[in-house]
Amino acid sequence: MQVMMNIVLLVQLLSALVMIGLVLVQHGKGADMGASFGSGASGSLFGATGSANFLSRTTAVCATVFFVCTLALAYMANHRASAPATDSAQTVLDRAAPGADAASAPVLPTAVPSALPAASAASN
Repeated sequence: MQVMMNIVLLVQLLSALVMIGLVLVQHGKGADMGASFGSGASGSLFGATGSANFLSRTTAVCATVFFVCTLALAYMANHRASAPATDSAQTVLDRAAPGADAASAPVLPTAVPSALPAASAASN
């Protein structure tokens, strides 16, 4: 189960990095305004409108993979937490001392030490 979680986490991280790169490469809506005045290059590697379609669809695929991996990790983490733990895989809270209860809790002193009133009486 741990190996599967690591694989899904790796796929999630890679899809997130690819998605960040794809978003940074894409042009914004205002980028085409400069091309209409002649300052922008209208030709690109994918054609005039091909890059927008290719990059936006690839970003959508990466986002889908990212969210599916997120849901899978959440399911696996919840499924692992509800499974009965063996002695070797118990958490710290599951391995609490067997005799520890409220009666053996340390009692905090509620009275003020007597040295303080004697010191204030001597100073008067």
